[in-house]
Amino acid sequence: MYKILLGDSYEEIKKIESNSVNLIVTDPPYLIPNNQKRKKIEEGSKTNRQICKLTEELNDAGLTSGIDYCILDEFMRIMVKPNIYIWCNKLQIRDYLNYFVGRYQCKFDILVWIKSNPIPLYGGNYMNDKEYCLYFRKGVRLHTTYESGKTYWITPTNVKDKKLYGHPTVKPLHIIENMIKNSSVPGDTVADFFLGSGTTAEAAIKNSRNFLGAEKEERYYRIILDRIKYLN
Repeated sequence: MYKILLGDSYEEIKKIESNSVNLIVTDPPYLIPNNQKRKKIEEGSKTNRQICKLTEELNDAGLTSGIDYCILDEFMRIMVKPNIYIWCNKLQIRDYLNYFVGRYQCKFDILVWIKSNPIPLYGGNYMNDKEYCLYFRKGVRLHTTYESGKTYWITPTNVKDKKLYGHPTVKPLHIIENMIKNSSVPGDTVADFFLGSGTTAEAAIKNSRNFLGAEKEERYYRIILDRIKYLN
């Protein structure tokens, strides 16, 4: 069973019953600083053109302004127990730790997706070759095995999925499936209120979980429905 909502996540989540979700796996907007200074430094270079193109794609999708942290209170309200994976960039790590660990004393893990083919950067910076996923839980049992319990994945950027679904921040399906299988059981309800192209929905439904999600952009909402329509 699944339910996909078209609308603003900050409003749609208020309609969800308290203590009704077993696991949240979500990818909210990252906080990405203005890149004008970098543009001036690297004007005309191939590297700059790649960076600018990616930044424009993220801006167009509304994925550079960060998250309104008020939604975290709603996440806590709808979960049976704290059990949540949140993708983020390094600028957001401290805020999430302060909220889930500082306020609620959750256990946490930092998972990392390392890209073997990142866009190169000019000198004076470490390579932007990783994305972080923070996992917070309290009173929840993990179902990891030796193989599924690793905290990092090294893969190329998933260009194929980006082209297929037209979304600039698609996460690899096998990574999301791993999270869902480790932190829930068949029949549980998994939620994602920043659905994007619907990777969490596909991963949950394929693995016999109920799913609840929301996406505000109608073009992606239609892609999600088409993506999952043949899944059991």
